[in-house]
Amino acid sequence: MNIEKLSVPIAIVIAGGLIAGALYYSNLKLNKEPLVKNDTTTANVANASNGEINMRPVSSEDHILGNPNAQLIIVEYSDTECPFCKQFNTTLRQIMDQYGKNGKVAWVYRHFPIASLHSKAPKEAEALECANELGGAAKFWQYENLIYDTTTSNNTLDPAQLPKIAGQIGLDVNAFNSCLSSGKYAAKVQADYDDAIKAGGQGTPTSVIISSDGTKTVVEGAQPYANIKATIDALLAP
Repeated sequence: MNIEKLSVPIAIVIAGGLIAGALYYSNLKLNKEPLVKNDTTTANVANASNGEINMRPVSSEDHILGNPNAQLIIVEYSDTECPFCKQFNTTLRQIMDQYGKNGKVAWVYRHFPIASLHSKAPKEAEALECANELGGAAKFWQYENLIYDTTTSNNTLDPAQLPKIAGQIGLDVNAFNSCLSSGKYAAKVQADYDDAIKAGGQGTPTSVIISSDGTKTVVEGAQPYANIKATIDALLAP
């Protein structure tokens, strides 16, 4: 048998395997919109890797869906124009359908708009706050669901849609426009963003699952429903 004749096809097979592996690894990482790193981000990621997740405690000031005293609280840091956040929004709705009704899991939404990628996202986050001001928690979550359903992500939502969404869920559109144009919630959105960075967030979505004993579990990216369910089941196990 001629070894030289075999060397070329073997090399092709090996090269093909390496390329396939590289593509698989790349696809695993493409479930999160990356944040442009700065010195603050790098420092806080190091803290998180040492087991320290620095984030503000969940309080009545947060947007909480479900039982505030649930065994597990999922704190999601999200960007309304991030395609992976749109995908993960559907996953968390499924999780709440299964675990929220019996009070085992609650969902906290915090803003993490990456303006360098999605210039429209910060104003959309303010729109969510205006929905909350005018209609309370129920309207906040209705607006949250509908804005993700409406946008095709990647900075594509026409700002003219924001008051239309408000009207669709029964809010006073004039009052909504007045609230949104005032910029009164820009600081609140920025505070959420800063908290996400402090917690070690490097991209969106970033989530932290807080157990009743205070243990924190980081979920990076738009993990599929099966993965989130498995994590929740493990954390809820006696």
